[in-house]
Amino acid sequence: MEFKHISVLLNETIESLDIKSDGIYVDGTVGGAGHSIEIAKKLKTGRLIAFDRDPDAVITARERLKGYPATVVHSNFENMDSELLSLGIDKVDGIMLDLGVSSYQLDTAERGFSYHKEAPLDMRMSKSGISAGELVNQLSVNELSRIFTDYGEEKFAFRIAKEIVKKRQENYIATTTQLADIICSAVPAAARRDGHPARKCFQALRIEVNEELESLNNVLDRAFELLNKDGVLSVITFHSLEDRIVKKRFKEYTIGCTCPPDIPICVCNKRPIGKLKFRKAVIANEEELNVNPRSRSAKLRSIIKL
Repeated sequence: MEFKHISVLLNETIESLDIKSDGIYVDGTVGGAGHSIEIAKKLKTGRLIAFDRDPDAVITARERLKGYPATVVHSNFENMDSELLSLGIDKVDGIMLDLGVSSYQLDTAERGFSYHKEAPLDMRMSKSGISAGELVNQLSVNELSRIFTDYGEEKFAFRIAKEIVKKRQENYIATTTQLADIICSAVPAAARRDGHPARKCFQALRIEVNEELESLNNVLDRAFELLNKDGVLSVITFHSLEDRIVKKRFKEYTIGCTCPPDIPICVCNKRPIGKLKFRKAVIANEEELNVNPRSRSAKLRSIIKL
C-alpha cells in the first residue's frame, strides 16, 4: 500500500516556522513527507533533517525528498539531539512535530491501529517491541484499567479490562475486531451511541505500546534547547493528553520571575526563555475539515526562543 497521508494544518505550520532559505530545520515526524517537502522547497543553502521511527515512513520520505537538501533519519524524535550531533549539527532554526498516528498507519489494516478493519493486534509504529496484542493478553485487570483510564480517559475502563481478562481465558485475543467486539460488549448500550466504544481504548493501547507521552515529555526540552535565538518550535497535537503537555511546557518557557508576590525585589533572577507565537492554539478551518475530517482534533502550538 502506498504511504498516503494528508498533512494537517500544513500552511499554518509552515508559516509558523518563519523559514529562512539558509536555515537548518527539523521535522521530527516525517510520515509521508508532506510538511517536509514544503519546508525543503523554501531552502536554498539551508538543510532539513527529518526523523521517523516507522521504517515504512523512512523509505517513503527518502524517495519523496530526493533532490531536496534533506536527510531522513530512522530514529525516534526524542533522540534528535544526539542524532543531530552525529551529523555535526548542534543548533537549528526550527523544529516541527506532527504527533499521533498517520493516515497510512490507520488505513493499512495489517498495522493493527484501526478497530474498523480486522488485522493482527499490533499498533507498533516502529514495527518492533511489545505489541498491543501482548499487552491485552498478558496484563492484569488493574494494569489494563490504568492504561484505559490514563491514556484513553475511558470511564468504563475497569469494566472493559475485566471483560478482556475474562474473554482471553476462553480464546487468545489476536485481532483488532476481536478486541473491539469485547469492548463493545462491556460498555452500557447508551454509551455505544457516543462514538465507537473502542475508540478510547484503542487510543490508550497505541499510546502505551509506543510510549508516546513519555517520548513527547522527553523531546520538548531537548528540542527547545536545540533552537537558535528566534528559532521556532511548532507542535501539532491530536488529543487532550498531548495538548496538555505541550501547553503546560510552553507556558513554563514563557514565565519569568517565580518569586512570591510579597517579595518586593526579584531574587530568583528567572527570565522568560520563550514567547508564544499564537495566544491560542490554531485549529483547522472549515475548508480543511471538509477535505480531511481527521484534522478536526488537531491543534497547532508554536513558541519562539528568546
